Order: sequence, then structure tokens, then C-alpha cells
Amino acid sequence: MLEQLQGLSRTIGVLDFVDIGVVAYFLYKIYTMLKNTRAAALVKGLIVLAFIMLVSKWLNLHVINWLLEKAMTMVLVALPIVFQPELRRALEQIGRGRLFRKAQEIDEDELNDMIDAVASAASIMARRKVGALIVFERAIGLEERIETGVKIDGLVTDSLLLNIFEKNTPLHDGAVIIRGNRIVAASCLLPLTEQRNLSQELGTRHRAAIGLSEQSDALVLVVSEETGTISIARNGEIFRYLQADDVKDMLRGAIVVRTQTTLMDLVKEKVLSLRRGKRKAEQAEAKSK
Repeated sequence: MLEQLQGLSRTIGVLDFVDIGVVAYFLYKIYTMLKNTRAAALVKGLIVLAFIMLVSKWLNLHVINWLLEKAMTMVLVALPIVFQPELRRALEQIGRGRLFRKAQEIDEDELNDMIDAVASAASIMARRKVGALIVFERAIGLEERIETGVKIDGLVTDSLLLNIFEKNTPLHDGAVIIRGNRIVAASCLLPLTEQRNLSQELGTRHRAAIGLSEQSDALVLVVSEETGTISIARNGEIFRYLQADDVKDMLRGAIVVRTQTTLMDLVKEKVLSLRRGKRKAEQAEAKSK
């Protein structure tokens, strides 16, 4: 064995290390591009299917193995269609030289400043009854939605958000997408939800917010132009009648603290729900008087 290893080591040259390094680097870049998109889930599904196929072959499960082999063949043919947006984006990044740029990193303090600015702007717009739609990108990338809007790439401030959503301005309609602590684009188009049992009070902005939250893990903040109420959509649900502190708590728990849901998170969610219900009841009582 030792002699074989020594013989193998003599055949490895400098170019072999360069070859391995280049391949490893491009595999890493492909991984970083896929992990921030919906394609990551598809890749995981392919890996699971390949693992099951190997196990079925090892156990001599001929029928299952045959079906999986045929399915994998069909999947490989369909891959260029399924991953068309990601492939196009990768080629564009190579052409623009962005493949070799390091991703921007921000710390928790910068994220807290961003949350404070968003909460402040949302409160002001709620008092003025200015409609707004603000998307917070998380693990799943939103490049397809960003491409439908106007690129901005500006630091998140309450003044900038107020200026974007000011009535009768060019970027007023559509959504603002925030990545980290920067506004990536404005006037972006979002998909509408297909839920039929929603309240008639929810307009197009709310339905667009729910629609995007159904298709990604993004959080979407909505300010109603009719009532001035603040809402946040997450995982296909919408939480209404929020105040600035509620917005800060929900955003900080979902964006700054990137952990799994704990018992404390559930307790906080329950407290927020009770506060919203009490506030809604008080508003209904005030209207009845």
C-alpha cells in the first residue's frame, strides 16, 4: 500500500493541483449561486433521488431502480428548462466579471439600523396613508423579481423609503426589495396569491405580499393606502394591525437572528397576536361609537 501511494504521489504534478483548485472553486461558486435560489431545493431533491437509486440497486430492487433510472433521464433532459433563470444569471455574471467578486457581508448593527429605518418609515407612511410594499430577501434569492423593477442599490434610510413611495412618483407603484441593509430595486412586480378565502379588505398590495411569501421565505411589509394599517406577510400568512415595535420584533427575529424557531419565538408570536387582536377590537369599538 505504501509503495502504491508513493508511486501515485510521483504522478501528481503542479498542474494537477491547479486543475483540482479551479474545479473546486467553480463548484463552490455554483453552490453559492444555487443556495440563494429556489433551485437549491431542486438540487436537494435530485441528490435524494440519486441516493435512493443507489440503495435500490444495492438491494436489487429492480423495478424501483428501473423507474428511478427512467425518471433521472427525464430530469436530466428537463434541467436546462428548470434552471434556465439560474443558468442565464450565471452566464451574465461571467460576462460582467461578477463571478469573482466576494459577496457583501454586513453585521448585526447594520441590520438593526436598517430595521429601525424601515419601522420609522412605515409609521410615517401609515399616518399619512401612503401605500407601500417592502420585501426583505432572506435565504431564497429574488433575482427574478428584482429584474422586473428599477435597480437602485442604495443604503436603506427612512428618507429614501419615504421618497420612493411618495404618491405620484415614478417608483411609487410596485415593491421595494431589500437585501441586507441595501435597497436593491424598486417598482418590482410581485405574484398575486391564488387564495380565495381572503378578506375583501385586502387589496392588491396585500395579495401580492402573500403571493411572494408563498413562493419564497421572504418577509413582505405592507402599508395600506386606504386604512394606513401596517401588515407583514410571511409563509403565506399575513399579520395585520402592527405598530413600529411589532415590525421591529418580527423583522429582527426573522432577519437578524437566523436560527430555527424556539419556544421563546412562539411565545413572542403569541403575545404579538394577542396585542393585535386587542387593538383590532378597540378599533372596532371606536368605530361603533
